[in-house]
Amino acid sequence: MSTDPMRDVGRRVAAARRARRMTQADLALSAGVSYATVRGIERGARRPSENTLHALAAALGRDPSRLAAGGGRPRDRINAAMPLLSSAIAAYDMPEDGPVRPLAELRVSVSEAESLRLGAQYVRLAQLMPDLLAELARALYPARGLERAEVARLLVAAYRAADAVAYKNGAHDLSGRLVELMRWAADQAGNERLTAAAAYVRTEVYFAAGAYRPGLRALEIALDSAPPVVGAPTAAARGALHMRAAVIAGRASDEGAAYLHLGEAAHLAESVPEGVYDGTAFGPDSVRIHRVSTAVALGGEHVRDALAVAREWAPPSEMPNERRSGFYVELARAQLWSGRREAAFASLRAARRIAPQHIREHPWAHEDTMTLRRLQRAADTELTAFAEWIGALG
Repeated sequence: MSTDPMRDVGRRVAAARRARRMTQADLALSAGVSYATVRGIERGARRPSENTLHALAAALGRDPSRLAAGGGRPRDRINAAMPLLSSAIAAYDMPEDGPVRPLAELRVSVSEAESLRLGAQYVRLAQLMPDLLAELARALYPARGLERAEVARLLVAAYRAADAVAYKNGAHDLSGRLVELMRWAADQAGNERLTAAAAYVRTEVYFAAGAYRPGLRALEIALDSAPPVVGAPTAAARGALHMRAAVIAGRASDEGAAYLHLGEAAHLAESVPEGVYDGTAFGPDSVRIHRVSTAVALGGEHVRDALAVAREWAPPSEMPNERRSGFYVELARAQLWSGRREAAFASLRAARRIAPQHIREHPWAHEDTMTLRRLQRAADTELTAFAEWIGALG
C-alpha cells in the first residue's frame, strides 16, 4: 500500500481519466490547466493546489474529495459538520466569548462562503461555516449603528451558505432554523433587498413540505413588500421572487399564476445584466432556466417548453455551477418524460461534470437514474457506474 499522498492522488486522477477515455492533454484542456501540471500530478511529482484539484474533479465528473487522499465520502464529511452547525446557531443571540477579526476580513470570509455556495462546494462550506457563524454572532452582539447593519448583512449571507449545506443534504429541520435566522438577520440589517432574498430562500421550506399553495402565497406577500425598482439590484430582488413564484405555482398546478410570474420575471430581466445580486443569480439566463423549471413543474404538455429552451440555448459557463447543474437535472427529467432516455442520461452526466456535490444528493437525479436503469434493455456499464456513484443501485 502506498504511503505517498501525492502518488495516491496522482493514481486516482489517472484512473478517473482513463475511465473517461481521456488523454492527459484532454484533461488539461477540459480542466483549464497545463499539460505539464496533469503529467506531474499523475506521476506523483507535483502536489495539486485546492483550486487545481477542484478543476480536475469537475473535468472528470468526480467529487474532489474522492481524488484527495483520505478524503472520505462527501456525505459523511458533511454529516459530521451538522452538529457543529446546530451548536453554532444555538447561541446566535448570546454568543460565547472569542476572537473576532476586523470587519474587512469577515467580508472576505463571507464572500468566500458565498462563492462556495454558488459553486456547490458543500464539503468545504460545511467545514468553514460553524466557526464563521460563531464569529459573526460575536461580532454582531456589541455592534451598533452602521456597523451592526453591516455585520447583520454578512450574517444573512452566512446563514444562507450554511442553509445550502443543510437543505441540499436533506437536513430540512436544520435548514428551516437557518432560514428563520436569515430572516432575523435581514431585519437586523434593515435592508429590504435582503428581506426579499430571505423570502426567496424561505421557499425551500414549502418545497420540502410539499406545501406549494402556501408557499406561493408567502412569495406574493413578499412581492407586495419588496422594494420598488430603482436599479438593477432592486429589479433583481423582485425578479428573483417572481422566478421562484413561477416554479412553486407550477408545482401547485396553477398554470395561470406560473406564467404570470414567469412573464414578470422576464420583463424585469430585460433591464438587468445577468449576475449575482444579494446572493441570488438573476438576469435573462436565469429566467430561461426558470422557464425550464416551470415547465417541468407543470408537467404534461408543458414539458415541450423545457425541450424547446434546450434546443436553442445552454447555460453559459459564467453562471454559478449550482444553477447550471440544476438546469441539466430538470432538463433530464423533461427528456426522460418525453422518452429520450439517452439524452436524459447525457444531461445527468453534464450536471455531474458541473457540480458533482450538488447532483450526488439531488433527489431527482437519484430518482431518474433509477428509472433509467429500470428501462435499460441491455447492460450499460456507464449507466451502472453512474448509478453506483450517485447511490442509486437499489
